[in-house]
Amino acid sequence: ELGRLEQAEAENRAVLQARTRVLGADHPSTLASRSNLAAVLRELGRLEQAEAENRAVLQACTRVLGADHPDTLTSRSNLAAVLDALTENDSELPD
Repeated sequence: ELGRLEQAEAENRAVLQARTRVLGADHPSTLASRSNLAAVLRELGRLEQAEAENRAVLQACTRVLGADHPDTLTSRSNLAAVLDALTENDSELPD
């Protein structure tokens, strides 16, 4: 499964790069690609990277779409899920 997740990461990065070039960094489709990348990073266990990506997506969505837009709210939810996973990881660490 790890190999497929790494392939998914590579594909998501390629799509993100293309969308950024063609549509611009703040286009909703580009932001969706960033969110997809963050989801794969989370699945790979790279939670700090996923958190950073989700924070960037949330900031851009808030600026571009507004705080109450459904995509912005989804971004907030995605960030919350990563923060929850980070908290779970912290509680699993030995003292």
